Amino acid sequence: MTTMLVVLGAVAALVAAAYAVVARRDRRRLASAEDATAVRDAQVRQQRYEAERHGSQGDTWQRGQHGQSS
Repeated sequence: MTTMLVVLGAVAALVAAAYAVVARRDRRRLASAEDATAVRDAQVRQQRYEAERHGSQGDTWQRGQHGQSS
């Protein structure tokens, strides 16, 4: 009976270790180069939007200044 429990414990430990290895490998696989490219593209889009917004706010402010001096 004790031998059977030891064998079952060893099998359970092996199954848990195999699961942990596969889970870790899959997590690394999910972070692919495509994800890094998508993040970079999103950052470029956000910076472009912010630059355009900043430019348009500057144009609005300058138009307001010229309107007041006329």
